[in-house]
Amino acid sequence: MEENNKKKASSTGRRSTKEWKKLVAEFQKPDLRRALWQLTNTLLPVLGIWIGLYFLKDFSLWLCIPPAMLAGLFLIRAFIIFHDCGHGSFFKSKKANDALGFFTGMLTFTPYHHWKWEHAMHHATNGDLDRRGIGDVWTLTVEEYLTSSRWIKLSYRFLRNPFVLFLIAPLFLFFVLERIPSSKAKPREKRSVYLMNFALLLWSVAMSMIYGFVPWLVIQVAMMAVAGGSGIWLFYVQHQFEDTYWAQGKDWDYTSAAMEGSSYYNLPKIMQWFSGNIGFHHIHHLNPLIPNYNLERCHYSDPFFQQAPELSFFGSFKTIKFRLWDEVNGKMISFRELKRQLALQESQQAA
Repeated sequence: MEENNKKKASSTGRRSTKEWKKLVAEFQKPDLRRALWQLTNTLLPVLGIWIGLYFLKDFSLWLCIPPAMLAGLFLIRAFIIFHDCGHGSFFKSKKANDALGFFTGMLTFTPYHHWKWEHAMHHATNGDLDRRGIGDVWTLTVEEYLTSSRWIKLSYRFLRNPFVLFLIAPLFLFFVLERIPSSKAKPREKRSVYLMNFALLLWSVAMSMIYGFVPWLVIQVAMMAVAGGSGIWLFYVQHQFEDTYWAQGKDWDYTSAAMEGSSYYNLPKIMQWFSGNIGFHHIHHLNPLIPNYNLERCHYSDPFFQQAPELSFFGSFKTIKFRLWDEVNGKMISFRELKRQLALQESQQAA
């Protein structure tokens, strides 16, 4: 594994840290015009759909589901804006980022400061086998899985099931888990959870009074199912592809983790728009101070940035089968591949 990591590190070594930091410097500057335009073309459609749903619900609640799902796509963009605010990159002003972060966090049921803290941990530990567990998708190595208890194996298989991971888990995450602060969080982060819970309680009561509890609940769940499921998928596919990067702490390298452990998700333009350019994930992990509206320009500004693993929309679906990190071969593998490896080992031992 160490040899594989050295080979990978050499592929990104064409630019030193100092060099690529100089390359990204101009793109990490927030642009007020771009930011305000993105804010407008994201939040106004959400408002318009909510207004339309108020009148549509009296005809048929079923007819409300398609436009609610469309609003869910705009909520993905809202979450990317929230995400940029958490990095302090959307606006120049910290106060403006924090205020907008709280508001967009309410739209996406996510406490701003608590999520900001967890996500910072993800950036600091992405691809580090010794520091897994906060802000990432639960990933076991082959050896860890084989030596785990039956209960751990069953839990891992259950949570890695695509139906659970991309449909049940997102709703549980945003409706339940985000309501509970981490025991490791500091007081400010914990207060942000309680404050968001209170804000969401007011939101729920107000919207139930306007729309009726059942119509509001159906509409809200439809929105969050699309936004949450798509968000988890984007996060998953950009770190869980076959040749991603994992290394033990002593071998871990920030640049390699960003350029090899984060994919360039080459999406059709309309999907790129709704996902707020987050497909340029390697750029984002190199420098999270780059606002999403500058990621594409940065990607095409120098050949160095185009070395990242590229995934197409249809090609990305094969990542669903990857479950475990194979430290020996330096890649993600499926349970079927593990079974094949074990059978081969048994046949070799028998011979």
